[in-house]
Amino acid sequence: MSDPGEPHMEHAETPQGPLRRWNRVTFVPPLAAVGAVLVATDSRTWWDAAVLALGVAAGLLVLARWSADETSRVVLPCLVITAAVWPFGVLVAGSHTAFYGLTIVGPYLIPRLPRHRAAAAVALTVFVAAVGAARLTRSRDDVPGILIEYVLIPTSVAVVTIGAQFANHGFYKVMKQAREREAELAVIRERIRFASDLHDIQGHTLHVVKLKITLAEKLLRSDLGRVEEELREVHALVSDTITQTKELAYAQRRLNLSVELENAKNLFEAAGIRVRVNREADVDESVNGLLGQVLRETTTNILRHAQATRVRITVSTSGITIVNDGARETPLPGLRGLATLRERVGDNGGELTVEQENGRFVTAAAFPRLRPATVPSGAREGDR
Repeated sequence: MSDPGEPHMEHAETPQGPLRRWNRVTFVPPLAAVGAVLVATDSRTWWDAAVLALGVAAGLLVLARWSADETSRVVLPCLVITAAVWPFGVLVAGSHTAFYGLTIVGPYLIPRLPRHRAAAAVALTVFVAAVGAARLTRSRDDVPGILIEYVLIPTSVAVVTIGAQFANHGFYKVMKQAREREAELAVIRERIRFASDLHDIQGHTLHVVKLKITLAEKLLRSDLGRVEEELREVHALVSDTITQTKELAYAQRRLNLSVELENAKNLFEAAGIRVRVNREADVDESVNGLLGQVLRETTTNILRHAQATRVRITVSTSGITIVNDGARETPLPGLRGLATLRERVGDNGGELTVEQENGRFVTAAAFPRLRPATVPSGAREGDR
């Protein structure tokens, strides 16, 4: 079963979308069927059936919302309901399976408590056993049978389900840490690439400057005109290098969108994220580098801030759109990199927009003044 994290920090450990859908399909229907059978078997009146069904429904509601990552509003009311149904089943309805809903809700909640988890697990187990033992106040005809049906079996089920949920919680905590490390690794790759770009800019220039100064020294006594020419070239090289270094430091260096697309795909695939790239047309050269910057910044944001499982990148002559799932249901974070790019895109006659809705985050840069071009043959790429 999936693990959406602490009660007040659900989105910090949100599982991947396909896993949530898998939970709905594989767990909710069979557990609902078992609950229906138990209610039908143990109910003697319609009132018994209504109350026992309420306990089952509360447990299934938590499970369904758990799979949808929306449990914080329902888990505590459902815990109260299922905890009340168990005494009703024991003392009124004579149902030894009325604990069913409680062993769904309780084990879900306990591993996600911020503290005192062990005490809560013991308390739930003791509660189940004590309420079951209270059946002896209503009947002593078969004490061993009552102890087995109302105490031993419910308590054993509670212990097993709590233990399984602790194991699940630990597993998904490890999975979350792995995803965080993937994001950190992506950031490290970006830093390495920045260092590589800086080396390319300055290393080449310094090597050429060294050669030209050496040549100027040799010509100093024989050809002053050539020396002056070499020094002017050195001055121009250094000035150009300073400009390129500033552009690199402020993410203003002109990039190539095709290179950035390949880099983004490699980063996403390394993080286990499916990527679909649709190239509807060749990008206008006047905005190629700017769109490359938008893609690079968005890629870093997805890896650092989202729990994405799918990313779709659409490229046209005049713009780019990046859509990812796994966006947290919280206000938009302060993405300063995109805020800076929004100004640059606007200065060049375009518009950069970001939207977040229903777990999806959309980043789009468009330049309406550019005419769309013909779709090139073989430009569309599928899932990678």
